[in-house]
Amino acid sequence: MGTAAEEWAPVSTYRRACLALFAAGVATFALLYSTQALLPELSAAFGVTPAQSSWSLSAATLGLGVALLITGPLSERFGRTPLIHLSLGLSAVVGLACALAPNWPVLLGLRLLQGVTLAGLPAVATAYLREELPANTHARAAGLYIGGTALGGMSGRLISAAVAEAYGWRWGLASVAVVGLVCAALVLALLPASRNFAARPASTMSRRAFTDPALLSLYGIGALSMGAFVAVYNAMGFRLTSAPFLLGAGAAGLVFLVYPAGTISSTVSGRLADRFGRRAVMPFGCLLTAAGLLLTLPDNLVATVAGLAVMTAGFFCVHGVASGWVPVRAHNGGVPAAQAASLYLFAYYAGSSLFGNLAGTAWSHGAWPSVVLLAALCVLASGVLALSLRRIPLLIPQRS
Repeated sequence: MGTAAEEWAPVSTYRRACLALFAAGVATFALLYSTQALLPELSAAFGVTPAQSSWSLSAATLGLGVALLITGPLSERFGRTPLIHLSLGLSAVVGLACALAPNWPVLLGLRLLQGVTLAGLPAVATAYLREELPANTHARAAGLYIGGTALGGMSGRLISAAVAEAYGWRWGLASVAVVGLVCAALVLALLPASRNFAARPASTMSRRAFTDPALLSLYGIGALSMGAFVAVYNAMGFRLTSAPFLLGAGAAGLVFLVYPAGTISSTVSGRLADRFGRRAVMPFGCLLTAAGLLLTLPDNLVATVAGLAVMTAGFFCVHGVASGWVPVRAHNGGVPAAQAASLYLFAYYAGSSLFGNLAGTAWSHGAWPSVVLLAALCVLASGVLALSLRRIPLLIPQRS
């Protein structure tokens, strides 16, 4: 029988890892989405259209998605924790540079660079959790990490919108960069070093990562569900600052207070997935997302905010389950977990870039109903893929 300190060590490691990755998720997504609440202000400041202003977000997600294809395999050789620390520190510094951008092309270039530097964390977070934590906590821990990303997405938008209304968009972006620096320091202090990581040479992608039907469905679900989610939030700022609502930037930014619904949803869905299985939980998340979209259709502020809350809960249910499922399915099928996670997130951010830009076009041509239609089609397709996973056989783990 071990000493008391030895018996408590796994509990301490679990809590530190979860807290650190929660803070890392906050930083990553606060920085990534820091411009989303500022799209109307950026459009006015630089004289660009709504569709063009959405590139301040799409450039970052595009850079992130492409970089994931490199950082995931590299982490197999150089380790998880060094990449996490480097990613968070550099991203916060680039965030400060974004606040000083002298013109629109420079801002887009810096946002593209920020997407690249942000790729270190999401490329390895779920792989780190699978390697370092007990198997019966994987879905729960992944849910907590996704909860951190939800809180980060909310705080980045809220802080940038509130500060921008008072002092301008530059100070809005700078304030989010400071949040990133604080979170990077917390992660440096809390995150346990990898103990179960085994380095392997960086290699080409496993063929099975592109052929396994369950992984392909999960990639598609990530792209479509994220596409719907970003499309709605990209256009929401324009809707709330236009008739009949006519809200200011700070007041419109308060709509992101619904994000705790995603934090709660991802955590609860992780626990439900551990208990009832991922196949049972994911279709429900798609249905919840669709219900929330429909609630936003009336020109009623209360209904719109309620619909956003329901849609956010549904989305984070789907994403929390899917992102935690990918490394498990990959491991059981002999695919390096970080490679599969990188492909999932590449699809996820490709969907964000594509449908986020299409939302600006949809808004310009058909206002809010067109945006909802675009998002609803994405959710419907992701629901079909989620149901298809129920017919794909489970894989026996190569090692329990």
